[in-house]
Amino acid sequence: MAEPVAVIAVCGHEAAYGRALDGVVDAGVSIVPSGRELFRSIAAHGRRGAETVVVPMTLGRDPELVADTARTLRAVPAGERGTTVLAEPFGTAQHLVAWLRAAAGKVPETSALLVTAPSGDPFEDAELYRIAALVRRYGRRGLVEVAFTGGDPDPAEGIRRCRLLGAERVTLLPAAFALPDVTEAESVPVDRAGPLVPASALRRVLGERVADARRRWREHGDDGVAAGLTAADNHGHSHTHPPGEGHDHGHGHAHTHPPGEGHDHGHGHHHHDPGHRHEDGPGPLHTHHHPSAPGADRVIRSIA
Repeated sequence: MAEPVAVIAVCGHEAAYGRALDGVVDAGVSIVPSGRELFRSIAAHGRRGAETVVVPMTLGRDPELVADTARTLRAVPAGERGTTVLAEPFGTAQHLVAWLRAAAGKVPETSALLVTAPSGDPFEDAELYRIAALVRRYGRRGLVEVAFTGGDPDPAEGIRRCRLLGAERVTLLPAAFALPDVTEAESVPVDRAGPLVPASALRRVLGERVADARRRWREHGDDGVAAGLTAADNHGHSHTHPPGEGHDHGHGHAHTHPPGEGHDHGHGHHHHDPGHRHEDGPGPLHTHHHPSAPGADRVIRSIA
């Protein structure tokens, strides 16, 4: 019989700060936004002596949620933290591409796709454009647009753009846990796909993140905090340079391939251009992991 474990799902804007997970995750999972509520939840579980796993509920666009979670966990006094470990994030950008492509495959080819998500910082929003471009390039879809709830363009403007580009029907495809909120004033028929990750798959993936984190703690004594603190190292203004003025941050590189199978190139696989990131053509999804902290080369297994 498995030992009991407390699970905290820490949420940012992708999960409407937890509202999108209400009634979706198992009843015993604590759903909290990052910050003070997370701090209090960790401390409360720690004082009860519960083994606790914290899972950042991002689909891959919000690495700051992972880093903030790690900083919060580190700030809880050791006497109140008990055995608390930080799991890998629920998903990565590579997972998000795979989930969106799978959902797009269920939409009639005659419908344009409008990939929607809550607006984040400029880098998160730019990342969604990149992800949508991959969905279009490696799918059957001629028209894939992007819109942001609470941002620009908003879903209503995204629908208008699709119509102006010749779409006779538009399907809203959420790139978040929360479904988009759109006013019913569209000039073309609008369908709503989603949720992106069905409840049963969400609970299964969450369970795998928890199991992997516990195994890592038992076998290696790694609480995940060191890797979590580096999650946003390649995200934000500090990594944006004009042409010719870049410099090497030493963070390695990542390859993104369309979905298929995941595998890790950890042995005898070398590149001579550190710091680059690229998308390759159709083929199996895989990620090259280059550790920036102990344990950072762990593979996230599930994509559904």
